[in-house]
Amino acid sequence: MPLYTKESLEALRQRIDLVDVLSAHMDLKRAGAAYKGLCPFHDEKTPSFMIHKGDTHYHCFGCGAHGDAIQFLMAHLKMSFADAVESLAERFHVHLETLEETGTHQGPSKTLLKEALEQACRFYHFNLLHSPEGHEVLLYLYARGLDLDFIKRFQVGLAPKNPGYLRKVMHAKFIKDETLAAAGLISESKEGRWRDFFSDRITFPIRDAAGAVIGFSARKYKEETFGGKYINTSETPLFKKSKVLFGLNYSRRRIAKENRAIIVEGQIDALRLIEEGLNFTVAGQGTAFGEGHAKELLNLGVTLVYLALDGDSAGREATVKIGDLFQKEGVDVRIVHLPKGTDPDAFLRQNGPEEFIQLLESSGEYLDFLVKHYAQGVDLRSPAAKHQLVETIAKQIRQWDHPVMVQESLRKLAHLTQISESTLLLEHNHTPNLYIKKSSNIGLQTINPDRILEMDLLRWLLMLPEGREKFLTLTQENLKPQDLRVVICQKLYLCLSDALQKNEPTDLISLILKIEDPEGQVLVSELLEKKINKEKADAFFMETLQKILNRNWMSACEDIKMKIQSGQCSDDEALELVKDYNELRKNPPKIKT
Repeated sequence: MPLYTKESLEALRQRIDLVDVLSAHMDLKRAGAAYKGLCPFHDEKTPSFMIHKGDTHYHCFGCGAHGDAIQFLMAHLKMSFADAVESLAERFHVHLETLEETGTHQGPSKTLLKEALEQACRFYHFNLLHSPEGHEVLLYLYARGLDLDFIKRFQVGLAPKNPGYLRKVMHAKFIKDETLAAAGLISESKEGRWRDFFSDRITFPIRDAAGAVIGFSARKYKEETFGGKYINTSETPLFKKSKVLFGLNYSRRRIAKENRAIIVEGQIDALRLIEEGLNFTVAGQGTAFGEGHAKELLNLGVTLVYLALDGDSAGREATVKIGDLFQKEGVDVRIVHLPKGTDPDAFLRQNGPEEFIQLLESSGEYLDFLVKHYAQGVDLRSPAAKHQLVETIAKQIRQWDHPVMVQESLRKLAHLTQISESTLLLEHNHTPNLYIKKSSNIGLQTINPDRILEMDLLRWLLMLPEGREKFLTLTQENLKPQDLRVVICQKLYLCLSDALQKNEPTDLISLILKIEDPEGQVLVSELLEKKINKEKADAFFMETLQKILNRNWMSACEDIKMKIQSGQCSDDEALELVKDYNELRKNPPKIKT
C-alpha cells in the first residue's frame, strides 16, 4: 500500500467532516448538539446511531458499531484502508503525497481526473437523451428492453460520432488536454492530433466503491463501427484493468454480506440483473477476467460464485479459466445453464427474475462442466483419448491450493469418467506435506508470531471503544511498554495510551500522525483487516494478554538457562541464577485484575 507524507495526512485530518461523509450514505437528522439516524450495520426502527458535531467518531447504541470516517467506509462500502483514505482525500480535495513521489511531478491529481470523468459522463448521458444521433440509439436501447428509467439510473450515454466533440465540450469547461489524456478520454493519433478515445458508441460509466466515475465501457451498436463489441478505458491512475469489475459499486455490499457473486460477460447483462434485484452481480469482461479480478471478490469473502457467461466458444473457454481461478482458492463454482442462443439480459426480459433465480438454484458443478467441455468431439471409447481427457483435467485440479478440494475433486473426476479412484489418487503422489500459498508480498513480517500476537492486543484496544478503558487499565497493570517486542506495536500502544490520558483525538489518522513512523500506516491497515468478536471480547482479550505474559515469562526462563549453560559465570553466580530460574518456573504469570 502507498505510504503518505505526514503533511498530507495532517491536511486530510483537518478537512474531514464526519457528518458530511456519513450523510452521503444514510439519513441523519439533527438532535440537539448531535446527529442521529438508523444504523446501517443492523436492522432497527428507532435511531440509535449517533454522531456529535465536530467529533471524529460515530457510535451505535444498538449494536455497538463505532469508528471514524475511514472505518465507516471500510465497514459500509467494504473498502480497503488505502482506498478509504484516498476516497476521503478526493472528497475533501486534499492531494495525498506519497513518500516515493515527494518532490516529483505527478501530473493531474486524481480529483481532477474524476471531475473530468464525471463531466464526460454527464455529457455522454445528455447526448444520448437530447441529440438527433442519440434518438436513433434510444430506439435501439428501447428495442433491447432498456427503458428510460434504466438509462437514467445507470447514466447510460452516447459518445458522439464526431471524434473531437467531447474534447471541445471539455475545453469549454476549462478542462485541459493533459487532464483529459490522463483520464483516458482522449488519445493522440499518429499524426500528433488529439481525438476522443470513444466515438459512436454507447457508454456505461464504471465507478469505484464510493460511486465516482473512474472510466467507461463502450459498446458498439452498429456492425460497421471499428473495433470489438466492447472497448474500455485504457490504463490510467484511476482505472486498473486488472482489478476493476463492472457493477461492483452496486453489488459490493451484498456480495460481502452473502459471500456469493454472479459473474456475467456484458455490462447490460450485469445492469439488468442488478436492476431486477440480483445486486450481487459483476461483469467479468469474458476472457479479460484475471487473478486481480478474482482477488477483488475473494477479498469480499466470496465462498460461492455463479458463472453465467455466453455459451459460445469464447464464453466456454472463459468459464474454464474463471472457474479455475476460484476453485483453486477453495471457492464453490456453479455454472448457470442458459438456454442456447440467449444471455442473462434476454432471459430476464423474457422470463423475469424468479425464473433466473431458479437457474441459479439448478446450476451445475464446475467439474461436471469441465468434463463435458473437454469431452466435446472426443471418442471416449478410445483408451488414449480418455487418458488424455482425464490427465488434462487432473493436471488442472492438482494445481489448486487446498488439499481437501484437490482430493475430493479427483474422486469426483474418477466417478464422472468411470475410472477407479485409486488410479487417480495413486498418481496424486506429488502432494507435499505442506501447502504454501503463492504470494508476491510474503515476507518475514507476515509470519512474525510476536507481531501477530501484539497486533491482536492492539486490535482490542483500538477497535472496541466500550471496553477500551478497562482493557487499557488491565494492560498497563500487567505489561510495561517494553514488554511489547515489535517496535511499531510498542509505538502505537504508547501513542494510544498517551492520547487517551490527555483526552486527545484517537481517530486513525491522528494516531498515525502521532506515531511519526510511516510503518504506522501499514500497521493500522493490517489491524483493520481482521474483524473482532465483540460478544467474546472479554475472554479473547484476556487470552491474548495471558499469551503475551506467558511468552515473556518463557523468554525470561530461557535467558537465565542460557546464562547458566554459557560457562561464563562463577559458581556463586551460577547458584544464584539457578535459584532465580527455579523461583521463576514455580510462579508462572497470572493476570492481575
